[in-house]
Amino acid sequence: MAWLRALGRFSRPSNKLPFYHPPVFFSTSAAAAAAPPSSVVTGEFAGLGPTIPGKEKPRVVVLGSGWAGCRLMKSIDTNIYDVVCVSPRNHMVFTPLLASTCVGTLEFRSVAEPIGRIQPAISRAPGSYFFLARCAAVDPESHTVQCETVTDSTNSAPLEPWKFQVSYDKLVIALGAEASTFGIHGVKEHAIFLREVHHAQEIRRKLLLNLMLSDVPGISDEEKRRLLHCVVIGGGPTGVEFSGELSDFIISDVHERYTHVKDYIHVTLIEANEILSSFDVRLRQYAMKQLTKSGVHLIRGIVKDVQPENIILNDGTKVPYGLLVWSTGVGPSSFTKSLDLPKSPGGRIGVDEWLRVPSIQDVFAIGDCSGFLQSTQKSVLPALAQVAERQGKYLASLINRIGKSGGGYANQAKNIDFGDQFVYRHLGSMASVGRYKALVDLRQSKEAKGLSLAGFVSWFIWRSAYLTRVVSWRNRFYVAINWLTTLIFGRDISRI
Repeated sequence: MAWLRALGRFSRPSNKLPFYHPPVFFSTSAAAAAAPPSSVVTGEFAGLGPTIPGKEKPRVVVLGSGWAGCRLMKSIDTNIYDVVCVSPRNHMVFTPLLASTCVGTLEFRSVAEPIGRIQPAISRAPGSYFFLARCAAVDPESHTVQCETVTDSTNSAPLEPWKFQVSYDKLVIALGAEASTFGIHGVKEHAIFLREVHHAQEIRRKLLLNLMLSDVPGISDEEKRRLLHCVVIGGGPTGVEFSGELSDFIISDVHERYTHVKDYIHVTLIEANEILSSFDVRLRQYAMKQLTKSGVHLIRGIVKDVQPENIILNDGTKVPYGLLVWSTGVGPSSFTKSLDLPKSPGGRIGVDEWLRVPSIQDVFAIGDCSGFLQSTQKSVLPALAQVAERQGKYLASLINRIGKSGGGYANQAKNIDFGDQFVYRHLGSMASVGRYKALVDLRQSKEAKGLSLAGFVSWFIWRSAYLTRVVSWRNRFYVAINWLTTLIFGRDISRI
């Protein structure tokens, strides 16, 4: 296995499991002095020990493989640093196009970028690694993170996870966030989120399964309507774009290939307030008109309870469903909340103007898991891909500057000038609403004035912009070919 080879320096005593060592507790400084370069230290966990100045490069450990972490790894100077990434997935997801994969407009591999392609040193350099694992704890005092490998839970005989630890010189926490359920009963059990590739795969399989089940003889009309009722909770960009993709799929493909049930399938979008609330009023009105024209039923309401086959709204309305997609924004994960680090409003990891975790040496936080502390007098930035990407780019430049100034190793950056603070400038927002229509809002804030576009030209800008933002030329080619194939031959409706 790849992660076994990556950790191949670990000793394997006879008659003991791999990675097991007698529980000899060690002093970090003593272990570092006695250990050869890149050695494995022994103790409560096996793992990568502290780096030795002059013999090894300083080590940057990145927790997470989302927009922020991957953008940072892409720009880290690997002539100065070794890079270790710890994440439960070995790829970055291009989330703006994830909704398109749910209905076959794009294939799943088109939106997944392997970590080894983003930062080749992870696959090639002797001191850089990718570990398919989750971080279990962070110890700033000893400059270590404790990790636990991710195993295949679908296997009939799953492996027990291995525990190990990694010492760092610089730690970047880029763990992202998790979907907000607001404590509503039944959401986690019955709804599908839309944040990862496996979520899109689950949505696609469920949608196609319901289409085929509804064609089986003996199914009542009422049950057909329930099975083919697709409900989307949340009127943000993700919910609106998924609703638009779904309505396109119904109009272009279901009506042609599932003619027996075409009159039963419909889409409902439920939002507590205004859809696309951050967009210009004129654009919001256009989106509502376009979605309604495409057959999407818009409901303003608050979900009170989620049952296996019905949603209960706050006014008592019961909404039956066959597919339920939950897209109501994100919040800090339970692990982020559990970390004994300063917190910003909302429970994110608190950072200063340079994205450092204050009062703790060599620890930074970026992306959806981080937010400015109140002492900075800056507002917490929205959980957007462009925010995370800009933070990753800025922090990579800062860490490279620290390394060039001789502060790359642990506790060596105290007196280094960090330079300019991080400043975020919003570049605008875009959203597709289906039927070759999209919205482009180039205002820098909700209150500011700026250019706003809607219609086919906006859709062309939307596609062009995202095609250029796809990380690799390989995936740009995949996306372009998928779009062309869908245009000529229609969407792939195979349930694999």
